[in-house]
This record gives sequence, structure tokens and C-alpha cells, in this order.
Amino acid sequence: MVGKTKRSADELDDRNVMNKTHEGAVPIQNEPVEEDNEMGEFEDPYGDDFESDGEIIQLDDEEDEELDEEALARKQEEAQQLLEQDNKQEEETKQSSIYLPHLQKPLGENEVLEADPTVYEMLHNMQLPWPCMSVDIVPDMFGNERRTYPQSMQIVTATQSSKKKDNELLVLKLTRLVKTLAKEEDDEDDDNDDDDLDLDPIIVNSNSPLPDTTNRLKISPFAAQQTQEYTNEILCASMSENGQVLIHDLQPHYQALNLPGYSVSKKKQKPIHTVLNHGNVEGFAVDWSPLNKDGALLTGDTNGNIYLTTRNPQTKVWETDPKPYTCGNGASIEDIQWSKTEPTVFATCGVDGYLRIWDIRSKKHKPSLSIPVSETDLNVISWSDKLDYLLATGDDNGVWSVWDLRQFNSGDISNVKPVASYNFHKGAITAIQFNPLDESIVAVASEDNTVTLWDLSVEADDEEVKEQYNENKELQEIPAQLLFVHWQREVKDVKWHKQIPGCLVSTGGDGLVIWKTISV
Repeated sequence: MVGKTKRSADELDDRNVMNKTHEGAVPIQNEPVEEDNEMGEFEDPYGDDFESDGEIIQLDDEEDEELDEEALARKQEEAQQLLEQDNKQEEETKQSSIYLPHLQKPLGENEVLEADPTVYEMLHNMQLPWPCMSVDIVPDMFGNERRTYPQSMQIVTATQSSKKKDNELLVLKLTRLVKTLAKEEDDEDDDNDDDDLDLDPIIVNSNSPLPDTTNRLKISPFAAQQTQEYTNEILCASMSENGQVLIHDLQPHYQALNLPGYSVSKKKQKPIHTVLNHGNVEGFAVDWSPLNKDGALLTGDTNGNIYLTTRNPQTKVWETDPKPYTCGNGASIEDIQWSKTEPTVFATCGVDGYLRIWDIRSKKHKPSLSIPVSETDLNVISWSDKLDYLLATGDDNGVWSVWDLRQFNSGDISNVKPVASYNFHKGAITAIQFNPLDESIVAVASEDNTVTLWDLSVEADDEEVKEQYNENKELQEIPAQLLFVHWQREVKDVKWHKQIPGCLVSTGGDGLVIWKTISV
């Protein structure tokens, strides 16, 4: 039983309130209110203050005897275990100074990993109606080496809708891409100065319907405009799940996005040419030649066939060579890249783990070189824009490597080793690209939900590495060349923006992300 003293509201108002400012001080008594002073003749004016401070608790002896001692012991043991577990987790958190998303336990159902804004110069997340596997950046007329904010850019991507009829080619114009504001508590006075930068991006779009899901798309490198009227063609090649390769001219879409009152007719929304040579065999390999202004397109499918489509400079008609380039083993071609300096040379990678170099002048349509570089599927490749003898590869085991093609001229190419190789990612490599403005920087996307940035120019000597490892043993899992780890759910593709140094666009299950780190 629990007993308490009770007091009416009137009685509470009648009490004198005393304050004690410090030990030994004399309490200051409030002035009594004459009209409300109805205290009883023998009542102690201070007695109630002491009565209300305590509670009388009585326990029946019978209830005390019925308590289960074993149950209490079990509960105490469970509480002790929970306490020890919390202390252990707290200690591990204190000891761990480096968080790597792909090495930690998966996020829970209601958990969200938030980016640290202090390590991004720019970070914008954009939701799309459907996931997109591929993205590319359209060159614009606003100049190179753009470093001031807000930024703007033009992007093209394509959907993976649950229904084929709902798929679209998304032609996007993004403006008001402001700099990320990472304020400290001391910066509250500067809020008014930064109000014009604390804004959401503006996104406008002009879409074209597609017959099926798009596996990969590429924009012609000759799509840059010379005037604001957008008179130059903007060629986009997309490889569909149904085996078709669609070539669209996106110039009318960007006229609609930039010229008031202009609209895209249904006729201009359709592709200007469709490559049907692959039949109904899907593919993932597509690339435009960076040296053929008339248009030269290579596409590879999952049966190991590669077709070359070119445009006749006189008639402007698209023609596809009916004879495919193939090595004859039927292994899927996963990625394809034209050489940046040789107009007839291209490279491919496939599920057989081979990197192959081809020349379109070969009458046999066979590879000139075949180099085994992986024991599993080779998913993606990237040819350096700055150094034409460097080529990067990424495989299904999460390993990515850089190869010096000058070593392939030796007699025994089976023993050629990569100039750099990293087994850092815990999932298949889904995209890789050299920074077009810096030959030593590489971006790598992986199925472990991360995009990593690497600087191949970093060379730490042995003594320096040992010293760093001794200071922090977690660094033993991190190569010295690793610059940055960006987390993005189900990331599939990543591209550098050639006109905005250090800026990247990546696409995945959560939509598009426009970002620039403080590291590059």
C-alpha cells in the first residue's frame, strides 16, 4: 500500500515559500496575504511542508514471500549482459575512427546512411520515376574549368520500368546546383548571407518513349553546341534489353528546354536510326568514336558479337557492317571502348575474363591481342583520356586494375602484370572511368553500394606506411591511393563532368546524385 498526504489548491496557496541562496543564509519569508490567512489556531504553519515531501510505502509480508528468487536472478543476469554489450559497443565506437560503409554490417530496415556535408563541395540527390542503369553527360556551351556556383549541366539517362511501355529516355537540364553549405554553430550570424545559396536545384525535362528497358547509353562526344539556338545534333545511342540499338538526335529536346515556346513533335521523339543486327540478343557494350565526326558506333551483345555502325558522310545514311567482330567463343561482351588516339582501334572485355584489342581494318574481324586479366567476369573498362597507353578494368570479384598497353608488345603477354591493382571493393565493379582532366584520378563504382575515388600518383614509402599503420591499425585495410568513399544504394554507373573539374554524376537505385568532393 502507498500512502500520500493530500492538499487542496487553497491550502497550497496559503503556504509561505522560503528561498535559500546559500548555506547558512537566513530564509527570506514572503509577505503574508491578510485576506487569505485562515490558518487554524493550533496548526503548525510549516508542518505541511515536511509531510508532503515523503511517501509511506508498505509491503505485505505475503507478497514478499511470493517473489520468485530465480526469476529475479535471471532478470538481473539479463540486465547485466545487456549492460556489458552496450559498454562493448560504446568502446568499439570510440576505438573506431574510420567508417567504411561496404565493410560495416548492412543497414537495418529503417536505417539511413547520411552523408557528411563537410566533405562535399557539392551534393545533390534527385529522385527519378524508375531506376536507371546508365547515365551520360551532354557537353554544353557554357565553358570549361567551371568552378563558380551555382552550376548547371545537361544529363541523359533511361529508365528500367516494371512495364515495358512505361520506359523513357530522360533528357534533363539541371540548373541552380549550389555549393553544399556545411555550417558550424558559430556561423549562425552568416545565415542571411547564404540564403541565396541554400536553394534546391531546378530540373526540367523533355522525354522520349522507349520500347524496352535500356541497359546502357552513350552520348556522342561531338554533341557540344556553338550557339544558344542548339543547332548542332546531339546523338545518343542506347542499347535495349530487346537487342535493339536506338540512335536519337536530342537536339530538339534541348531546344525545347532552352527556347521558350518550342515543343518536340512526336516524329522528332522517335530514333533517327535503329540497329537490328543483334536480333533479339541484348547487350551492354556501346561506344561512340571520339575521332570520327560523321559518327562511328560500336555495339556488343551477350553472344559475343560486335557490330560497327557508321554514317556515310555524303548521303548521311547510317550503315551497319553485316559481318560482326568476334573471337568465336560466344562469351558475352560486357564493355567496349574506342581508342582516344587511334581511329581504327578499340578494346573490349567479357565474361571470359579477357581484355582484347581490335582493329576495324582487320578483314577477318578477329582481335589483334587477347590478354587474360581476370579469373572471373570482366565487367567494365576505361581508356585514359590523357595517357593513351593506360587502360583500367574492373571484374566481378571487386578487383580493378590498370594496365600499360606498351607491355602487350612483348612476346609473352600471358605474364603481363598490371601497373596497379586493388582488391578493396566487396562487390562486382559496375563502372570505372579515368578523370578526363587528371590522368592519375580514377572513379570506381561497385555493387557494394559505394563509389571510390583513387589517386594513382600517391606513393608512400615503406617507413611512412609503417608509421601510419602503427598509429591506426584500421589503415591497414585502406590503400594509400584511396581518396574518397561515396555511399549510394545499388549504384550502377558513374561519369566525370569534363567541364566542371572534380564533378561526378552517378546513378543507382535511389536516383541520380550530383556530387563533388573536397578531395578532387
